Formats: sequence, C-alpha cells, structure tokens
Amino acid sequence: MNRAARRALIRAVPAAALLLIVTACTSDASAGGPASASASPASSERPQTSTSVAPSASADRSTAMAIRVTIDGRPVDATLNDSPAAHDFADLLPLTLDLEDFHQTERIAYLPRRLTTSGAPDPVVPRAGDLAYYAPWGNLALFYRDGDSASADLLVLGHVDADADRLGTADRITVEAAS
Repeated sequence: MNRAARRALIRAVPAAALLLIVTACTSDASAGGPASASASPASSERPQTSTSVAPSASADRSTAMAIRVTIDGRPVDATLNDSPAAHDFADLLPLTLDLEDFHQTERIAYLPRRLTTSGAPDPVVPRAGDLAYYAPWGNLALFYRDGDSASADLLVLGHVDADADRLGTADRITVEAAS
C-alpha cells in the first residue's frame, strides 16, 4: 500500500467510527424507547443483567397488580408494580413466610427461589410499606421504616398499606393473587 493510500485510510477510520456512533445514538433517541445499559454484578453470585432506565422514582412504584396480603392473620391492601421481578414474584404465589427483623428497618423472609433482576428500574430509597426483593440474599423485605439509601441490589416489588407498628411486629405474611 502506498503512502498516500495509507494516510487516507488512517483519516477515514476515525471518521467512520464517529459516524457510526452518531448514527447509533441518533437512532436510539428518535425511536423514543428507553435506553438500556448493562449492570455490573454487585457480587460474584449475581448474574449480569440488562436494566432499562425508568423515567422517575414515582414511575418505578406505579402499581399494576392487586394482591391479597395477610399479616399475622389480618388482611391488608397491597399491590405489586409492573416490573419483571414483581411478575416473577407473582408466579410464586400463594406464599406464606415467617418474618424476622433486620436492621430495625425491615422484616425479611427467604423466598423458595431467586427472582429475575432483568429489566430492573433505577434504584430508589425504600419507604415504609414497600415490599422489596434483595437480590444478593434472595430474600423478601417488608419495610416498616424508610430505608437509608437506594441500592441497585434492592428491587421494590410493590407496596403494603399498613401502619408501621403493624409491619414492624409482623411475624408471618401470606401473599396471594387477588381474585
């Protein structure tokens, strides 16, 4: 290859790469769909999954599915959101789980299997009443106090409408699909 052809090729490669990048970014933005990113695993146990970016924390908590929750024999209103993890959780129903206190903030129980973490929304700070899934341990968490911070490992699945005192002393929870 002669010297002039080599210089032309060296100039053309970065320009072509830049053109591909601009074209890819422009076509993603014009499609109007959510951007997706690859989440790095928090531990060696957690598989790498793709996550879609949600527009806001309130959209992450939007509810799509009513469920029946009984806490220590007394029913409460509850809903699951429209996330893939919440749908996977719904596939496990009905469930009856014994709860234990964790960190004086939440009551936890271990699920019979791990839930999917693909398509997880942006992390949000859990609020009292949130029903969540902590991926590294594979457990369900029922918050009776607001959490300290958001974590990519904690997926809010829905919300239970009960006061903090009742949630904080709960020993057993039954979750069923609403009829």
